[in-house]
Amino acid sequence: MSEAKTSLPVANGRVVRTAARRSRVIEFKVDGEIVPAWIGDTLLVAVLSHRGALSIHEFDGEPRAGFCLMGACQDCWVWLEDGTRLRACTTPVEPGLAVCTRPPTDGLRHA
Repeated sequence: MSEAKTSLPVANGRVVRTAARRSRVIEFKVDGEIVPAWIGDTLLVAVLSHRGALSIHEFDGEPRAGFCLMGACQDCWVWLEDGTRLRACTTPVEPGLAVCTRPPTDGLRHA
């Protein structure tokens, strides 16, 4: 994964940046897909800058994009490959991070 980029590709995300950032672009994975992000972005901002939803609601199949955006609700949970659960709205993106938007089938851990 590259860390030398200084601009993000245009994507069809829900979040649209209105100003350029003076930061490096890093890459991480969401559900196996490489996603670019600025250093300092939260997982939620990075994912929603890249695509229209963070996940699909487990009960009605509708797209979900987070709710409170400050870590108080339960709407933006994502999981690391080892089963550790994180809030996407308060977790900063790190180079090489890999998250899943669906819970693993076994071994959940809460961070």
